Amino acid sequence: MARSDSTFSLSSLARVGFADLSTAAEVLEELSALVDIERSTLVDGAACADPDGAAGGMVRVARRDPSALQQVLRDDEARGMCWRVFGASNGLADFFLRHPDQLSVLAEVGPLVPSAVTLSERLLDSVGAKDGFAETADDSALVALRIAYRRSLAEIAAVDLSAAEPALRIAAVSAALADAAGAALEASLAVARTRVAGTRPRDEVALTRLSIIGMGKAGARELNYVSDVDVIFVGGTGDEERLEEGRSIDIATKLAIETMRGLEGIEIEPPLWEVDANLRPEGKQGALVRSLGSHLAYYDRWAKSWEFQALLKARPLAGDPVLGEAYIEAVQPKIWSSAARENFVDSVQRMRERVTEHIDPEDAAHQIKLGTGGLRDIEFTVQLLQLVHGLTDPSLRTKGTLESLDALVAGGYIGREDAATFATDYRTLRLLEHRLQLRELSRTHLMPRTADELRILARATGLADTGEGIWALWESVRREVRDIHTRLFYRPLLSAVAALPEEERTLSTAQAHDRLAAIGFRDAAGALRHIGALTSGISRKVTIQRHLMPIMVRWFADGSDPDYALLAFRRISERLGDTSWFLRMLRDSSGAAESLTRLLSASRYIGELMEWIPESVAWLDSPERLRPRAASQLYEEARAIQTRHKSVGPALKAVRALRRRELLRTAMGAVLDVLTIEELATSLTAITDATIQAALRAVRREVVPPEDDALDFAVIGMGRFGGAELGFGSDADILYVYDANGIDPQRAQTLSTKLVAGLREHLTDHRVPLDLDADLRPEGRQGPVVRSIAAYTEYYRRWSVSWEAQALLRARGVAGSSQLLMKFMQLADSIRYPEQVDEQGLREIKRIKARVEGERLPQGADPHRHLKLGPGSLSDVEWLVQLVQLQHAHAVPALRTTSTLDALQAAVDAELVPADDAEKLRGAWLLASRLRSAITLRTGHTSDMLPADRRELDAIAHLLGYPDRSATAVEEDYLGVTRRARRAFENLFYG
Repeated sequence: MARSDSTFSLSSLARVGFADLSTAAEVLEELSALVDIERSTLVDGAACADPDGAAGGMVRVARRDPSALQQVLRDDEARGMCWRVFGASNGLADFFLRHPDQLSVLAEVGPLVPSAVTLSERLLDSVGAKDGFAETADDSALVALRIAYRRSLAEIAAVDLSAAEPALRIAAVSAALADAAGAALEASLAVARTRVAGTRPRDEVALTRLSIIGMGKAGARELNYVSDVDVIFVGGTGDEERLEEGRSIDIATKLAIETMRGLEGIEIEPPLWEVDANLRPEGKQGALVRSLGSHLAYYDRWAKSWEFQALLKARPLAGDPVLGEAYIEAVQPKIWSSAARENFVDSVQRMRERVTEHIDPEDAAHQIKLGTGGLRDIEFTVQLLQLVHGLTDPSLRTKGTLESLDALVAGGYIGREDAATFATDYRTLRLLEHRLQLRELSRTHLMPRTADELRILARATGLADTGEGIWALWESVRREVRDIHTRLFYRPLLSAVAALPEEERTLSTAQAHDRLAAIGFRDAAGALRHIGALTSGISRKVTIQRHLMPIMVRWFADGSDPDYALLAFRRISERLGDTSWFLRMLRDSSGAAESLTRLLSASRYIGELMEWIPESVAWLDSPERLRPRAASQLYEEARAIQTRHKSVGPALKAVRALRRRELLRTAMGAVLDVLTIEELATSLTAITDATIQAALRAVRREVVPPEDDALDFAVIGMGRFGGAELGFGSDADILYVYDANGIDPQRAQTLSTKLVAGLREHLTDHRVPLDLDADLRPEGRQGPVVRSIAAYTEYYRRWSVSWEAQALLRARGVAGSSQLLMKFMQLADSIRYPEQVDEQGLREIKRIKARVEGERLPQGADPHRHLKLGPGSLSDVEWLVQLVQLQHAHAVPALRTTSTLDALQAAVDAELVPADDAEKLRGAWLLASRLRSAITLRTGHTSDMLPADRRELDAIAHLLGYPDRSATAVEEDYLGVTRRARRAFENLFYG
């Protein structure tokens, strides 16, 4: 009798995982007495899925045969194995209750599952098989076979349950289960031969060839613990002269029937599983066994598409291996050519839909195998991709789901991320399924409905700590699988074009191609692919897309680039389509849908940014969200970024994201006519200001140590940036200045140079470039990139030339020390607003202007089409205004502005420029500015040339609000307005 255990307590049971502590204590006390082992020793190793159930199972075995259990429980390693197996499987506990002598297997478990050869030898030995015949044909052979199978099953389960990461062992465990099933079929076939030989000549039975082809999970070596084993029987004769084929098929049919009965018939030891031969030709109505020739004739003439999909995983499982391999070799070409059959993809997709439709609604949320987001979604997706592409790519002719995923990734047919997610989710779902089936050794694919069973499942899988956690994981995996399945499973569909009216949806692909080409798509075949991807499937998302697509395609075709628009919409839909608001907003707000088509068809700049910031589609539901955010709001968000991120890299990455987002908002507002050109320039300037300010703060924090904090540093905006007149694609002209404030001058210069380098490095954005151009600094590119305020003062007062004073007219403080910015602006004012007009300097400016027009134009460019340097273009207006400012700003304070248009109006008010001329100049400046931004929005690239290509020019005109086919109109407008502006410029500038 076991000794009293004073260290044993209910709290110790709770820590191990027992739920019903009082009952557990009583059960353990009884078990301790039966096996003569202290309770504290018994509980050592009891951390398992269901300690209460395990203890109950062990005590029932001990009541029947305490010595068999005692031998296992006295061994430390075997005791832990016993707890794990009994705690995970009431079904195996019942097996050990029926056969306590089989408990010894738990002390023999190794680190790996048994091999196929080992399993085959064990089960054939259990029936005394020799030369394909069992030793006896009575029921004792079948009982011995089933006991040997379940003993091997217990060993596989023990290895599985001992794994630190059982999900990673799924492939090995599933393969071992398939090998065990094959071994059981082989042993049952040996018994069947002996039985049939009792009624037929033994030599005829020996000459009869029967190959058992494994299908489905058995064929792919990815079987469950309890599952039907799908098979096809192929028969034949080993010698036509001694046994004609018809008779051999008759004998083979009897062998098949007896083989099945040996595994699923009622005996003293319960059945193993059902042998399902319904995948054979003609299903249940067809012959159970056919010859190889009969199989091939059927597949050539009558087989349906699903039958070839079923053959995808076929392999010889038991019986005659040569005949089995001949069968596989013969059907391979038929499998891999099946995708070329008419409506093949359609039929496969519909078959998956039928499976989903027939699920009991009460089970739908619990169905691991058949439900949406379950195993079938993964398996059907992988198989369809294999069949579609496997005709020409032999690397895809694999059987297992995981190896097939690897092959699809290697061949480039599926993205690595999707495949990795699919593989992880597949392992997770299979692990859930395995543990649920192992529980009662029953065929189930349903998640538990009770809190206790969910808790046990969580502990059995190790995937979560609680029942709530395992349910949350299950729902997360379902959503993930369904998302990938929907995107991949319906991708090959090209036949349906949902954009067509209801009565025309039977159009052929060629007819649909012609229709799309007629309404403006240049790549109609590509449009068909995109439409098919968007409108194919069974989800609610796809249903809404089908309703939206006809009108959206029409809207796309109304724009300048419908092909790009449809592609961009597909990409955005794939990123946003499963969100709750995206398609609902497009469906319920026709304004949002039309605005989106207008944006994507008009602007690649917007389309590319939208792909990176797809949530921006939500702004279309409210015009207010398309208005630029205030400069103060941008400043506060940028400050918050700096607070959140302590190092410059992450901080500037967030700042670049802020800039992209706000550039996109401004671009959308501009294209949809929410903004004027002046509001556009103000917004782009505020975005650039906030970006440079945030970048300077972050870089300074990293570059300037606390002991050098007295250093002042600032950024000065120049050119159109300084004038707050930026357009899309404009450079940011700047100057850098510092004030040492007592720091060693060389040290100050070095730190300031590092600040400049840091700004350039961290503000580089290849997606939406921000070019910090310091070429307007003293001495241009030959001068130092950063100077002290003292050096600027000395230079400007001693050596500066007229064009540098002219450049300072646009100087504006942007970022850095407010005190230093004030000093610089005072210096700039003294240079740009001189009391005495330098007539020689004015003549030099006029000379430079004439030279610039001849020298800076690109070689071969038509000057009349150059938006910046051409006659009557931006430079004419700006140079004229700046000349007036240099002459009169000291006396006319209103001219002291960095804004071209404000200064032009001030000149009119001061009667320095005639109002009529000013209106011509203003019109040319505004149209050229709008055209520059429109070109960037249209193409995603910067250009100062008015396009000569009529299609491109028409697209740009469309962006500016012109009617369709207005290339000539916009060209004539531009050439006319600049011609008039040029005359006004020449009269006023050259006198």
